[in-house]
Amino acid sequence: MFRKHSRLTSDYDKTGKIPVIRASICNGEKVAGFKDAATGKFDELMFIRTDDDLREFLYSYGVKEEEIKREW
Repeated sequence: MFRKHSRLTSDYDKTGKIPVIRASICNGEKVAGFKDAATGKFDELMFIRTDDDLREFLYSYGVKEEEIKREW
């Protein structure tokens, strides 16, 4: 009844993309996603409000925290 369900990583295609967190200088809003290395296009995937949200993004997309680039 109270089993812990394991989450599967997302099937988002990360080929040629860089994990990025974009933060607003004005209000501190943060959005996590992937930026295409060739075109610079940013795909927003998740709104980050807390450290738990960041951990969920890392786990869901199989990203390590040191791989993330931060942009303002």
